Amino acid sequence: MSVSLTENAARQIKKQLEKRGKGIGLKLGVKKSGCSGYAYVLDYADTLNEDDAVFEKYDVKLIVPNNDLEFVNGIELDYRREGINEAFKFNNPNVKGTCGCGESFSV
Repeated sequence: MSVSLTENAARQIKKQLEKRGKGIGLKLGVKKSGCSGYAYVLDYADTLNEDDAVFEKYDVKLIVPNNDLEFVNGIELDYRREGINEAFKFNNPNVKGTCGCGESFSV
């Protein structure tokens, strides 16, 4: 299983954790949602659970619950600025389709 992040994403995660004042990394998961089936969930991670997988790059921990690994295996988390918008982007090779609003995906 593999999950990675770009240097831009790592920089943004570090900045957000510093601003927040605590946290060991960013948690990436999925939930059932939207018209296509699943949506990504990002949250701060303050602790590690026994069922968490940890992927570290650029001195940043990306934490994924083992139950969600099958949906995000091979994903690259990026952070991009497009015009006036800035956001995390999910480059997921498992995605077979997305909904029109871009909020959900299917595998």
